[in-house]
Amino acid sequence: MMQRTSGSLIEWLIPLAFIFCAGWAIWHMPAYILTWFPHENESMFGQVSAIFDRNDVTPNLTPLFGKIDIVDLVTLLLVPVLFIAGAMTVRRANMEFEHWRSVDRAAMFIGRVTMMLVVLLTSVMLYEVFLRYVLERPTLWANELSLWLAGFVFLMAGLYAMQQRSHIRIFLLYDVCPRWVQRLFDCITTVLIVMFAFFLVYGSYKQVFENKLYKWETFGTAFDPPIPATLQPLVLIMISLVAVQAVLNLISDWNAEPEIHDDTPDEDEIQALKRAVGQD
Repeated sequence: MMQRTSGSLIEWLIPLAFIFCAGWAIWHMPAYILTWFPHENESMFGQVSAIFDRNDVTPNLTPLFGKIDIVDLVTLLLVPVLFIAGAMTVRRANMEFEHWRSVDRAAMFIGRVTMMLVVLLTSVMLYEVFLRYVLERPTLWANELSLWLAGFVFLMAGLYAMQQRSHIRIFLLYDVCPRWVQRLFDCITTVLIVMFAFFLVYGSYKQVFENKLYKWETFGTAFDPPIPATLQPLVLIMISLVAVQAVLNLISDWNAEPEIHDDTPDEDEIQALKRAVGQD
């Protein structure tokens, strides 16, 4: 268990840098598709190529190969590097689940990325409100971008909630059972989560990855972001990670002492609240 708590500047900068690089790679995903996985159908190839030509942020840069330029390549390579760096530097905040381990670092970093996305989402909404009601010059992209970011936040927050054990649970029967029965309940719950994730991915991956991602389906508006092409694959990715995290939680909590759940905060919770607000 790691004792150091969060709060350093690097825990803000790495998630923001990760969001920038991942966002660039997602926006330029047609370049990677056209270069490494080109469509055999000429009509579909031309459709995805037209989307890329319309959305290319750096059209004046000479491609290194195919449609990929130097910025596309560097940002794509930085995504896993920043993810590993973020997972290695993440620290537990005072209000977060105390008994976490090294295997939880990935979920914790995704939680930090989700928090930064909330900040960006709020900034986009405030910017749109200012332009619309103060300058009377509303944008064509803020509403769709807000929906897009909100979808990422909703899906990614599920993994963080699972790691924090903060998802909705009903303890009425669980609390009155002996520890060995509680472990049995935990096993049944984990098996159900894994089964749900497996059948969801098994039944949907072809439709999602071939018809949405590979064809790079967009939203069909003036801004036309690739919401279907990105959020639907993310559903399958995140539900798979949630299932993995559920298994890790089961292993981590196997020998834990039984918890007593009531509405009265214990002394540890009171002290955590005081630390969170800066009191000793």
